[in-house]
Amino acid sequence: MAKRDYYDVLGVNREASPDQLKSAYRKLAVKYHPDKNPGDKKAEDKFKEASEAYGVLSDKSKKENYDNFGHAAFENGGGGRGGFGGFSGADFSDIFEDFFGDFGGGGRRSSRERNSNNRGSDLRYDLSITLEEAYSGKKQNIQFSTSERCGTCKGNGSKPGSSPDRCSYCGGSGRVRSNQGFFTVQQTCPQCAGNGEEITNPCSDCNGQGNKQTNKKISVTIPKGVDDGTRIRLAGKGEAGTRGGGAGDLYLFVNVKSHELFKRSDVNLFFEFPISIADASLGTTIEIPTIDGKKAKIKIPEGTQDGKQFRLRGKGMPFIRKGDFGDLYVQVKTEIPVYLNREQKELLERFRKIENEKSNPSIKRFFQRAKDFWQS
Repeated sequence: MAKRDYYDVLGVNREASPDQLKSAYRKLAVKYHPDKNPGDKKAEDKFKEASEAYGVLSDKSKKENYDNFGHAAFENGGGGRGGFGGFSGADFSDIFEDFFGDFGGGGRRSSRERNSNNRGSDLRYDLSITLEEAYSGKKQNIQFSTSERCGTCKGNGSKPGSSPDRCSYCGGSGRVRSNQGFFTVQQTCPQCAGNGEEITNPCSDCNGQGNKQTNKKISVTIPKGVDDGTRIRLAGKGEAGTRGGGAGDLYLFVNVKSHELFKRSDVNLFFEFPISIADASLGTTIEIPTIDGKKAKIKIPEGTQDGKQFRLRGKGMPFIRKGDFGDLYVQVKTEIPVYLNREQKELLERFRKIENEKSNPSIKRFFQRAKDFWQS
């Protein structure tokens, strides 16, 4: 099959400038690159065809031979023949520096790129608080070990009055490129770790690291309503970055201790309140503690059954960063007397003798069901 005209392959005329040739090839390379068309043989062939055409037309001497003799100029060993063989290294280095930028690599990295990679590590701090502190919120000083920017070299790692040098291995790009068959592979420079710079005159205070280990003390605010397991992010309070990179974040993991009275479920609180049989039967008014350190009264009606729950609106935990509150649920626990004196026993015996079925409807229903079951 006859080869297509190289100018037709790139879609340009014979008077196209080097920049027009480069632009035309770049569009085709981005469109048909195998990384974007995995397993597509037609796309791979078009990519090879465009690469071959650009390899010839971007080289001044090869272009002149092609313009004079066409494809015959490269037959019988007369020049490059497809793939990347015989193409101008300078031309393809330039075009692929731009091209691989579309896929997240290539070229000298910007300071923003380097700073992003040199960002400091995030830190974790576990903080335990009481339920009362979770209710009201609190400010607390915490201390932790971290790295901070060296004040002597201002974080660049070089001795004051000197500056880092461009990396001799990667030329300051932070990346090195190698050819592996059909593809060009880029990797982080092993000598400068992607920074593009080398410390040749290190700072004596930080040994060229740019950071120093220190114990840091800061004040943190725990908002009202935090729950067990809440994570609070403090931006920029983590370890300092290297070579101009930003600081990491500090994450507070809150542990709310168990309370001796209250149990928590989201923003609601629960606790059991023991009362006597007499109070449950005759009714009474009880006074209960609340999480804010105050007291609340609940009227217990006569005949209150064990396990009865009373709801106090707005006496629970606050919604985090809101003005609303959850509720407090008080569950009555009727206590059976354990030690009875003679008078108490006599009174209970008298009570049992004069009891009627109306006083215990649940007992009546149970025995009626049992009776029906035995007679069935």
